[in-house]
Amino acid sequence: MGDAGGESSGALVELDHVDKWFDDLHVLRDIQLGVDAGEVVVVIGPSGSGKSTLCRTINRLEPIQRGVIRFDGAPLPQEGKALAALRADVGMVFQSFNLFAHRSILDNVTLGPIKARKVPKREARDRAMELLGRVGIADKADRHPAELSGGQQQRAAIARALAMDPKVMLFDEPTSALDPEMIKEVLDVMVELASEGMTMVVVTHEMGFARSAARRVVFMDDGAIVEVAPPEQFFSDPSTDRARDFLSKILAH
Repeated sequence: MGDAGGESSGALVELDHVDKWFDDLHVLRDIQLGVDAGEVVVVIGPSGSGKSTLCRTINRLEPIQRGVIRFDGAPLPQEGKALAALRADVGMVFQSFNLFAHRSILDNVTLGPIKARKVPKREARDRAMELLGRVGIADKADRHPAELSGGQQQRAAIARALAMDPKVMLFDEPTSALDPEMIKEVLDVMVELASEGMTMVVVTHEMGFARSAARRVVFMDDGAIVEVAPPEQFFSDPSTDRARDFLSKILAH
């Protein structure tokens, strides 16, 4: 586990001088960030600052052009079985729920463990029901995604990611497609996960979540990490003008 890769900092996820371009657009600029096991890191910043791209590089949904990303001490695999194994260890919850529309919620949650982890069907079903209970939708197990509210679908997507028993969970703006009354039910599940020690990287606009659940807040602007601080420090006394400007705009409403 820990020491593979020798020069690694011991962080579970480590981005080391990472750069990424989309054609001529420099979307990630010399990113350096380590996330320790059990840590909740919340990434915030204006639209187009590179937050989602940063999140998506951690499980190689987005390749990088320069630098290295390590997971559990080893550089991210490029392709094939090793990449599939990485994606099993790195759970991801997107803005859109990405559930299989033609399958039941229970099937959505059991499919990955059965196919990728070779978990026996009965065991996968038992675990899925336990997870659906944890996120408060056990009574929806036999329903199809379209029969659930957006908040319930997103909670199902969280259960599906958890069913793979990941080492880290990535959340890419998980509440931004939801109606306001559904946001809390999803954030409550995430707060509980954080309190149980799940390693989490969360891209979000929800400042209340950042304040209450983050161990560190990472503020990005124009593709770069501008400031990293514990939430109480970041929200009360940010050290950069750009962070102050951003906070004054969003906290004024």
